[in-house]
This record gives sequence, C-alpha cells and structure tokens, in this order.
Amino acid sequence: MARKEFHYRGKTLQELNSMTMDELVKLLPSRIRRKIRRGLSEQEKILLRNIREAKKAGGGKIIETHCRDMPILPEMVGLKIGVYNGKQFNTVEIQPEMVGHYLGEFSQTRGQVKHGAPGIGATRSSMFVPIK
Repeated sequence: MARKEFHYRGKTLQELNSMTMDELVKLLPSRIRRKIRRGLSEQEKILLRNIREAKKAGGGKIIETHCRDMPILPEMVGLKIGVYNGKQFNTVEIQPEMVGHYLGEFSQTRGQVKHGAPGIGATRSSMFVPIK
C-alpha cells in the first residue's frame, strides 16, 4: 500500500522547505510563531546552524542538544537529533508529522514507575520476622 503524501496545513514538505522563514511562521501554531518572531536564543541558533551543516554533509551524524524548546522546522525532517532529558540524550528521528511541535515533546523526562514486591518494613506484619 502506498504511503499517503504528507501535507502540513495544505502544503507539501517540498513547498514548506522552499518557503522563507516569514512565510513559514504564518503557518505554524501561535506559541511557536511568537517564539520565532521574538528571536531564537543563541543556543538555538547554533543548533540550527549545526542542522544545516549536517543536512549538507548527508545527515548520518546525530546532533546532540539541550534545547528542548526548539520548534521542529521542515528543514529538520529526516535528521536524528539527541535531545537531553535531564539524564541522557534520547535519539529522536524527525518525521514530517512532527513539524510544528517542540523537540522536548519527543524526549520524555519522567520514566515509567514499576513497583516491585514490598520488602521488609513495608507493613506492620513484616516487622516481626522470627529468627530460626
């Protein structure tokens, strides 16, 4: 079965990549639109420069970043980015459907809690263990 072509608000990925930043900003959600209009931070500009260099080089290298609040732009599609979650870098492969979201949404900071069996001292009945 053929995969359906990706569209973001009526535009294909190639059309999104050929747009200027001002044209693209008009399509993005308001929170990201505001962030880009106010200007990206120095770290985010460095990340964007590294992404553009990796795109030219072929995109095989994983780019590591702490910028969890960086919006995902169409030029990032297809790259692997290591997003820091407070403990380690989680590799996130950017898909077209991720455009308009933040990098941090795809690198969870809290793990799933799995409770084991209760140990000694967990309940009042386990306090008195007879010595054999």
